Amino acid sequence: MMNTPRTAAFRNRCQRLLETAISRASVWAPMLLVLVPSQRAAAAALPEERGDTLFHIYDGGGQTVLGPAVLVRKNFAEKFSLSAGYYVDEISGASIDVVTNASPYHEERREAGVGGQYLYRDTLLGFNYTNSIENDFKASTFDFSISQDFFNNTTTLSLGYSKGNDKITRVDSPEFSATANRANYSVSVTQVINPTLLGTLSYELSADDGYLQNPYRSARVLGAALPEIYPGTRTGQAFATKLVKSWSSRFSTRIEGRYYRDTWGIKAFNVGIGASWYVYRNWILDGGYRFYSQKAATFYSDNFQRPQNFLARDKELATYQDHTVNAKLTVPLITQKHGFLNHVDAGVSFEYLLLDYKNFTDLRNGKPYSFGAAIGQFFLTAYY
Repeated sequence: MMNTPRTAAFRNRCQRLLETAISRASVWAPMLLVLVPSQRAAAAALPEERGDTLFHIYDGGGQTVLGPAVLVRKNFAEKFSLSAGYYVDEISGASIDVVTNASPYHEERREAGVGGQYLYRDTLLGFNYTNSIENDFKASTFDFSISQDFFNNTTTLSLGYSKGNDKITRVDSPEFSATANRANYSVSVTQVINPTLLGTLSYELSADDGYLQNPYRSARVLGAALPEIYPGTRTGQAFATKLVKSWSSRFSTRIEGRYYRDTWGIKAFNVGIGASWYVYRNWILDGGYRFYSQKAATFYSDNFQRPQNFLARDKELATYQDHTVNAKLTVPLITQKHGFLNHVDAGVSFEYLLLDYKNFTDLRNGKPYSFGAAIGQFFLTAYY
């Protein structure tokens, strides 16, 4: 039976990729609202009725992740909105963790989710529930959010809370079973600064407890392999800001930044820039760049010189940097009402990541590990 020694961080990265993939077809729509100068922000409103289909592929670091995603949303009585989503990802390959700990693997993850929103005047309430299953990991997450517009709809305050429960097993040890609990609290303020400038400030607090490590991975102590040992709790804080500026009715730019720290000693920040504009026949072209830098956890080491209470050799807890460039093109296929369809968009996006680890060694050659990864997405969105 094949082991599946994925890092928790890679699992989270894939999950973020797939969750983002479902909504990528419209992620820039709210931003494009500021392409047209306005004296006030858009009032609280339900999302548009739509259906999204998408196929994504990730290839990098010896791993391949691919699969489809589907999302459908329907509104009722101009007060309620319900949505349902489903996606599958096939994960296979031989990452650096596999090379140093176990054999190549192939597995499948399936996730289903439902959600709803309720609009009352300038207040929007939302909830989502997702359930994810794979052969050695089960996760369920509940999210609740509330947003309120103030000051003639020029200020929006949003609050969020999510609660997740994970069950971790091992495919090679039926008797092994562990659990982890995850909670996240968030608050953000979006402000119309002037008719062509929009700004957002946000804060997030995360609190995790339980089995927070990977059951397959090993640390190194004087070159010998020993099971990793993580603390049973982790608390993190993140501060973020974003500015979006419209220069004309067809072109806007953005700049954003985020700082993160936690009780494991990790400190990280990222900065990003981007632009979005209408090009040939109202095609929408978007591009951006992001830089990320992280300081290692206090209990991380590439090779410990002596045993200690906590041991980790997860490369995602190491000191590293990454660079990401992305581009996305959205093309309107149907621009006028046709039957029950109002309009239909199709598009493609591409991202390239370059990761450079400062204190994680590739045991195959003894050099600091680095790799590149490519992410492609193809989507079709129908509004009705």
